[in-house]
Amino acid sequence: MKYPNSRLIAYAVSVVLFIGFWAKPIPAGPSSRSVVLKAMEDELKRSMKGLGEKGSPPPYFISYEITDTESAYVTASFGALRASAANRWRLLDVDVRVGDYQMDSTRRIQGDRFSRFDFDFHSTPIAIEDDPAAIRAALWLETDRRYNSAIEKLIQVKTNSEVKVKKEDESADFSREGPNESVTAPAQLKIDMTAWEKRIKALSARFSEAPYIYEGWVSLQAGAATSYFVNSEGTTIQQPDNHWRIAVYASTKADDGMDLYRYEAFDAHSPDRLPSDDTVRGAIDRVVKDLAGLRAAPAIEPYTGPAILSGRAAGVFFHEIFGHRIEGHRQKDDDEGQTFTKKINQSILPDFISVFDDPSLEQAAGADLNGYYLYDNEGVKARRVAVAEKGVLKNFLMSRSPAAGFDKSNGHGRKQPGLRAVGRQGNLIVEASRTVSEQRLRELLIEECKKQGKSFGLLFMDISGGFTFTGRGIPQSFAVSPIMVYRVYVDGRPDELVRGVDLIGTPLISFSKIIACGDKQEVFNGYCGAESGTVPVSAVAPSVLTTQIEIQKKQKSAERPPLLPPPPGNKEH
Repeated sequence: MKYPNSRLIAYAVSVVLFIGFWAKPIPAGPSSRSVVLKAMEDELKRSMKGLGEKGSPPPYFISYEITDTESAYVTASFGALRASAANRWRLLDVDVRVGDYQMDSTRRIQGDRFSRFDFDFHSTPIAIEDDPAAIRAALWLETDRRYNSAIEKLIQVKTNSEVKVKKEDESADFSREGPNESVTAPAQLKIDMTAWEKRIKALSARFSEAPYIYEGWVSLQAGAATSYFVNSEGTTIQQPDNHWRIAVYASTKADDGMDLYRYEAFDAHSPDRLPSDDTVRGAIDRVVKDLAGLRAAPAIEPYTGPAILSGRAAGVFFHEIFGHRIEGHRQKDDDEGQTFTKKINQSILPDFISVFDDPSLEQAAGADLNGYYLYDNEGVKARRVAVAEKGVLKNFLMSRSPAAGFDKSNGHGRKQPGLRAVGRQGNLIVEASRTVSEQRLRELLIEECKKQGKSFGLLFMDISGGFTFTGRGIPQSFAVSPIMVYRVYVDGRPDELVRGVDLIGTPLISFSKIIACGDKQEVFNGYCGAESGTVPVSAVAPSVLTTQIEIQKKQKSAERPPLLPPPPGNKEH
């Protein structure tokens, strides 16, 4: 069981916490090395020297990470401002390890299902002013606390290893990595809040034209963060990140009580890449029209049969059923299902499909990618990892937690502040060497329906996210949450919009049913939650045709729609 599950989402309804942001690095100048970074380097040297002389046992590794974040948030509903705020904070993470690379104080205690979560590891808020003394004082105190905790944990680790059976994977606890250095100018958030408030209010007023919209809002989320990282191996990273998002959300309710919602978002590395107001208004109109259609659409019954997943839906599909199962730390955890651990150089996908993960990719299919970064949270340079080539499994997404046959990180150690990094996805890219047009894909769907004696197949056009379970103690399954789903009839009738759908299944069977891919890739930008917290991710994929997909009914509310119509004029719910 993990987290207890992995969940990929595209939206955040109310409170926005910026964990990480994305930007093209600004070339470093002579003064780019900040006061923060210098204070971290100085205290790290003092800690390693002092604890090396006085500690028993001394630490073999220490790292400091400070995440300095500026954020702004504006949201308006039906033409009225709902929230407007700007904030600034710094969070400190300290990692102190005792023992050695083979066995150290971070090793899981066998038989303790909760030991994968280091509840003693957390972020410490520190001063936002560039005061070296204040910064070093926070580093000193947290280093001492983490060192004492590590000594106690190492005793437990050694005792546990003596009384428990050998682990299936006896890989080292920490990989040896060479030092990296990258110092670029810190990020800065420059935003005219008054102008944005006026703009967002005007955009959100468009929802007032649809009386069946119970809640409708438009928001701007902007953030500039700088990650400062140093470790005792000589790595020094000062990395700026920026992210801008305009989001559109609306909800309503069907007559049978089912809650219905639509969400669209536009992500960018800089404000100049955000959409025009006309584009946002088009998204609002589309959301309103879709909800009108969903209110009138029939609720679908459970179904198994052929289906097309659009590129966005296919991206989430691969993220959930494939991406999490090739994250490196899952290959050595005895509680994990280890679906693909023993399948290196074996065929796991159709031979016309290849998959790679490349966090260093800024854009794809005309969109900025959320999963973009240059150095991971362990100071390792991000790199492209060919996970599957022509359907054959080749690699895993590795942090500094080695697994059998994979003793080095490939730059995928990720986390939110306050948690330990593990192997995570960044930009998961699905490519097909054999493709057909979208029209031909539709024809193939109908042919497959006729072959199976089905009167219709399904077309999954848009999706909100999904989740999966990867542990041994529960079924190896996934669920994806589609929003816009259509019946495609074999007799030529127009496509029919349906609602109340959850796409479910198990990974190995699902892969074996893919028979064709479209010729156009689409991007799903979202946030993924797992053991190391919530991190920004992207999934890029073409449409796929599968001979068998399974859906179940979505849970629905028992509450009826409002008895009275909305009040006249702008309305707030």
